[in-house]
Amino acid sequence: MVRTLRAELGTEHGTVHRVASQLGYGTESVRSWVRQADVDDGHTAGVSTSEAKRLRELEQEVRELRRANEILKRAASFFGAELDRQHRK
Repeated sequence: MVRTLRAELGTEHGTVHRVASQLGYGTESVRSWVRQADVDDGHTAGVSTSEAKRLRELEQEVRELRRANEILKRAASFFGAELDRQHRK
């Protein structure tokens, strides 16, 4: 939709507002889509949609690995203390 808007109508002189009204979207939503499309197409600098998605996936993976690491640390501590108690008896 954004590429069609840009190709057929341009994004100057209230076009974004007019198209947003016709389609029932907010002006700022359409404007942000146009900006993101510019980034995705390489016309402006910024984080592309695919890069942002990959970053979210990596952040999720880091959270999961940290959580698993914490569980393993606690388990090692628990079993280490348990072995120490058994060894002292």
